[in-house]
Amino acid sequence: MTNRSSLLSNLKHDFPASIIVFLVALPLCLGIALASGAPLFSGIIAGIVGGIIVATLSGSPLGVSGPAAGLAVIVLSAIQELGSFELFLFAVVVAGVFQIILGLFKAGIIGYYFPSSVIKGMLSGIGIIIFLKQIPHAVGYSAAPVGDFAYRQIDGETTFSGLLKMFDLLNPAAIVVVTIGLLILILWEQPFIKRQAFSKFIQGPLVVVLMGVGLNLLFQQTGWLSFDADQLVRIPDADSFDGFLAQFTFPDFSHWADPEMYVLAATIAIVASLETLLCVEATDKLDPQKRVTPTNKELIAQGVGNICSGLIGGLPVTQVIVRSSANIQSGGKSKYSAILHGVFILVSVIAIPNILNLIPLSALAAILFLVGYKLAKPVIFKNMYMKGRAEFLPFLITILGIVFMDMLSGIGFGLAIAIMFILWNNYRKPFHFDTKDYQEGQPIRLRLSEEVSFLNKAPILRTLKYLPNNTVVIIDASSTRCIHPDVLEIIDDFEENAKTRGIELQLIGLSQPTEDDPVKLLRNAVQREVETVH
Repeated sequence: MTNRSSLLSNLKHDFPASIIVFLVALPLCLGIALASGAPLFSGIIAGIVGGIIVATLSGSPLGVSGPAAGLAVIVLSAIQELGSFELFLFAVVVAGVFQIILGLFKAGIIGYYFPSSVIKGMLSGIGIIIFLKQIPHAVGYSAAPVGDFAYRQIDGETTFSGLLKMFDLLNPAAIVVVTIGLLILILWEQPFIKRQAFSKFIQGPLVVVLMGVGLNLLFQQTGWLSFDADQLVRIPDADSFDGFLAQFTFPDFSHWADPEMYVLAATIAIVASLETLLCVEATDKLDPQKRVTPTNKELIAQGVGNICSGLIGGLPVTQVIVRSSANIQSGGKSKYSAILHGVFILVSVIAIPNILNLIPLSALAAILFLVGYKLAKPVIFKNMYMKGRAEFLPFLITILGIVFMDMLSGIGFGLAIAIMFILWNNYRKPFHFDTKDYQEGQPIRLRLSEEVSFLNKAPILRTLKYLPNNTVVIIDASSTRCIHPDVLEIIDDFEENAKTRGIELQLIGLSQPTEDDPVKLLRNAVQREVETVH
């Protein structure tokens, strides 16, 4: 009874959220298929599989899976190289098998090694990209590709050159719809609307979509304004159920012995898994309840999803932050919103494609503007800046990489900067010594850090070199768990040098070097050899 009551209590949130996710996901499924050079219906299949199969098996409460823009370039080049979409589908099936193996071998832990500054940068970068990419659709620029989130678009333009070109083809109908849509969304965010009972069941984005369809029909009747076909959602329309089934494609297994096929499959599996793990980490951070997704289970669910998608003609699937964040911001509470969105895609393409094809892309652009803004609020930039350079620079570099290249490149650059700060801090702080506490004539105490690696050789060597003569020096390693042999050798050398400088050395937590110590014996042997030469 408890599970049933929990399901029913969540359903009042999940059901309206699933409608919004469905409306956001549908054009993206088609647009990503277009950007991938694949049949449009393959994007729909991936959306259905990601919603129904992956969400059912996944342990992610709010993650939504489907075709990913980050894989579009790989898919496009793979189809061109293989010369057949059916051969590519076989690679997708094998990629799914590889993902299951990764999950079984506990590879899901990889996602936890990405610093929060990079994850937050990824969210903000995607938010900016969502916002920028929707501007052309908001003003009716029909030449802009739907679902293409790369800086260099498939139409030959970049994100910013496309914005300049849109001024040549503005559509007043789209501008009217997006303006009213934004006003509705802003109104729905106000406290006095949120206090109303109806706002819990009727979400602002749903009102925006209904408004867009209504205005489109009104424009058709009155002839005041009009939308071109490219400015509306476009779902492949099958005349019958048999026509619907005819759109499914099956893989070609004839090249199962081709090594290149498995290299391609491994590439898809690795990139898809990495995107999924990063999106899982980001989605968990956005989750108001801060639940933690079991990542290994997620990889297995994604693997099963890719096997199913490849077997019936779909694109590769991953967890996708655009859909997931739309789900969270629309009030989704459990995985049922993701499952329902997949059901809605399936039912809609069978039963009501003509109705869905009345939705203006500018209405969806208004919804995605809000999603993008919430992911990249100015206050997020302010908070990251206040945390200092070590947090802000990886955050900023990740954003710039995503905006001007792609998601994986941005994350890679951000991670590299974060690692550089870690190494630099490790280099600078191998020990603690507060000059304020030091009084002349008192012992100098150097407390070594918990981890002292070979990267710390230079600062330790420099510090020991410039210690004043005729003093007492205490090297305290009582808290040190690991110390590199190179550093031990430096300390050993310093002990010998200290005798000539009148320094009394005391070691805590380090065994005193003996005359038969290997390092000392080697050094003495080298020294004798040098003296013999001279």
